Amino acid sequence: MIKNLLTLSLCLVLGSSCFAQLSAERLLTENENDPNSIDIKAPRFSWQIAAGNAKNVFQSAYQVRVYTAADNKLIWNSNKVSGSQSIYVAYKGPALTSRTAYIWQVMVWDNKGHASPWSKKATWRMGLLSPTDWKASWIGPGYTGDTVNKPSPMFRKGITLNKTVKSAFAYITAHGLYEAQINGAKIGDEYLTPGWTSYHKRLQYQAYDVTKMLVKGPNAIGAKVGSGWYRSTLVSSPNHYGKDVGLLFQLEITYTNGTHETIVSDGSWKSATGELRYAEIYNGATIDARLVQKDWAKPGFNDSQWTPVKVQDYGKENLIATYNEPVKKHETFKALKVITTPKGEKVIDFGQNLVGWVEVKANGKAGDTIKLSHTEVLDKAGNFYIENLRGAKAQNIYILKGGGDEYFEPQFTWQGFRYIKVEGITGDLNLANFTAVAVYSDMEPTGTFTTSNPMLNQLQHNIQWGQKGNFLDVPTDCPQRDERLGWTGDAQVFSRTASFNMNVHNFFTKWLKDVAADQNSDGSVPHIIPDVFKQNDGQNGGATGWSDVATVVPWNMYLAYGDKELLQNQYPSMKAWVDYMQKKAKNNLWNTGWHFGDWLFYSVENDLDGMSAITSKYLIAQCFYAYSTQLLINAATALGNKTDADHYTLLLQQIKAAYVNEYVTANGLISSDTQTAYALALTFDMLPEQLREQAAGRLANNITRYGNHLTTGFLGTPYLCHALSRFGYADVAYKLLLQESYPSWLYPIKMGATTIWERWDGIKPDGSFETPTMNSYNHYAYGAIGDWMYRVTSGIDTDPDGPGYKKIIIKPTVGGKLTYANASYQTPYGKLTSNWKIDGDTFYLDVDVPANTTATVFVPDYNEKEGYKTKQIGSGSYHFTSKSFINPVTHTKP
Repeated sequence: MIKNLLTLSLCLVLGSSCFAQLSAERLLTENENDPNSIDIKAPRFSWQIAAGNAKNVFQSAYQVRVYTAADNKLIWNSNKVSGSQSIYVAYKGPALTSRTAYIWQVMVWDNKGHASPWSKKATWRMGLLSPTDWKASWIGPGYTGDTVNKPSPMFRKGITLNKTVKSAFAYITAHGLYEAQINGAKIGDEYLTPGWTSYHKRLQYQAYDVTKMLVKGPNAIGAKVGSGWYRSTLVSSPNHYGKDVGLLFQLEITYTNGTHETIVSDGSWKSATGELRYAEIYNGATIDARLVQKDWAKPGFNDSQWTPVKVQDYGKENLIATYNEPVKKHETFKALKVITTPKGEKVIDFGQNLVGWVEVKANGKAGDTIKLSHTEVLDKAGNFYIENLRGAKAQNIYILKGGGDEYFEPQFTWQGFRYIKVEGITGDLNLANFTAVAVYSDMEPTGTFTTSNPMLNQLQHNIQWGQKGNFLDVPTDCPQRDERLGWTGDAQVFSRTASFNMNVHNFFTKWLKDVAADQNSDGSVPHIIPDVFKQNDGQNGGATGWSDVATVVPWNMYLAYGDKELLQNQYPSMKAWVDYMQKKAKNNLWNTGWHFGDWLFYSVENDLDGMSAITSKYLIAQCFYAYSTQLLINAATALGNKTDADHYTLLLQQIKAAYVNEYVTANGLISSDTQTAYALALTFDMLPEQLREQAAGRLANNITRYGNHLTTGFLGTPYLCHALSRFGYADVAYKLLLQESYPSWLYPIKMGATTIWERWDGIKPDGSFETPTMNSYNHYAYGAIGDWMYRVTSGIDTDPDGPGYKKIIIKPTVGGKLTYANASYQTPYGKLTSNWKIDGDTFYLDVDVPANTTATVFVPDYNEKEGYKTKQIGSGSYHFTSKSFINPVTHTKP
């Protein structure tokens, strides 16, 4: 009661009445919930507005207050600021200091004169803002030997604390991967830290609140380090970033009496090896439980036989706070069944192709060895199939110490698998002893999509699991074979779909910084980021559709999240890539260089009818040259850079004119008469307006000639259905989407897929496999169709004039004999839903629009121009009905 009276009094003092249902919620600092290590000197605040059942609620003003957490001292008050901005509101107070914790809260006013109470308090803590804040030294193991095949080093230091701890934070990073402990307990719940960046330029550290882990008296600190991306064999050779693994550890303690102490990694630490005899990304881990050094990270352990560490001479200028979500454990899968293959192998099926590892419970004699091998599929005969793993062993080996139940899981490695082959256990396998754990970056799920078609629902499931398996700190191309690299082309084509399924704002913010960091001096972008192809300062890159990641992903992230700062930070990289293409082009025609082209397109084996799905690589290059230039113009306009916008607008006109002159006849026939050629030309507006309708007709006819099958590869597939539906051929797009025979999106589902395949026919109709050298069964690129399912089937889209779903478009497209489609999406402003269904002769649409946004809703109505009745709405829940639409089941008008 007293709290409510105080709130009411404050609202009256501020000159407005409080509204009980109005509140500011979900407070984020730099898109994170109470982060404990920010090195952005002017962090930005975001919040969402809740207004109960009220409709058309907009923020008219806000007020932010910031305090120091230690003494609750007010250091910045924005005062009342008019406007609707509720995301990325920048701190504008006095300079923030390293290691300091801050509190902030917000009050909002709506467009009806109501004021909210002050929000709950949110916190953040600044990280280490300068290299001089690091007092720790890099340390390495005290032994010498093989830099790849040695056991993982262990580091420890015993300490005694003579005072009571008030607070303590540990700052940790490594050359390699690390897991740290205090008093025998794991620090944090993250895995594969510190993640993968362009290490020489950007190496992330993690910060942990370890206050509750320390005690007065004796304590111990321990850490294991594995090769990880730092020196594992990547592409073809090890030691890309260095030969020596190392640890950097800094523990900062504040005592209850106000004094401070810093414990750092230095020459006083000791090193040894233990049970982790080997750990490598592609090959797996070997753990010998007979060599466990029990309680090695606890106080009182006798480390007299351990070796003093070596202090390493590495700088700290490349150290940065962690920008993206850490890798964590997520779903677990119980073993479903044991299969005895025709070869007599013991195989366990977990029912889902996933990325992570298997936790094992075992019992046996000392020295007994259990070997787990991993694969995604069984071959035609039902045997364990590993050829498509290429050089990756993907095996975890456990050697028992004996004497009772033992528990194992690997460290510093992961596998992509559905099946495991178990060797070393005699007798029947107990399914209860095997649990698969999915491991991926801890991104918040944001999108849901379900329809009346079960196979479409399975496709959505497969798309999401393809993303989970490949968004493991970097967007990888595949998680199982000897690759697992950040291929730029895959990330580019999938980025918008990714933003629907999960909140990838910080994930891509971090990775795009590495795109810019590893971008070549001539402006071209390497094929993979971080770039481990680069050898001896040579440059690779510049492939169309791959290097375009520099423009496509920043713009897609801007559309999804409305973060202008991300766009500003990436703008030099975007511009450098477009300028590279301009320098390579002759008379505005880019027909030089090496390109992947429409990678893994459908190949016609017996071209008896003279049809061909081969699209000129240079034609594709010219289309993406135009597309990236358009995106650069969009970015320049959004950032208020009129000079650049005008300059590149003129260039774009010249690029398109050169395209038409080189590749298009007077009647509109494109020289590569393929689905990809027409899809790109239509989506990127490469053709004069008078030629576009006929081009769409040619595209639809091409699809008909192939029996309603697609023939596109990585670069054409994302745009195929969009081009069709945009020009009035949504019925053809639905035929493609729902096609069940090869090549199609649903064919792999008919063949039992639980993720997206790299090839349309990874498993052929006769049960045989595609070429094993390039045949991944978890490869998300073709999952880019998810973008069309969200934006066209459910109709949820963002207006470029109001990015981040400040302005929303809801325009469902009925078709494919669907009787309902339900979708939801967590926008930066709150939850958005679009649920439609057909009941008899009536179309129903239910929409939820978050506060502080507006939406344009298109309700199907054949009596209206363009076939829709348009509604402008604000926030709230709405129900629309229409009897004037084409029923997709009966193909009749009611």
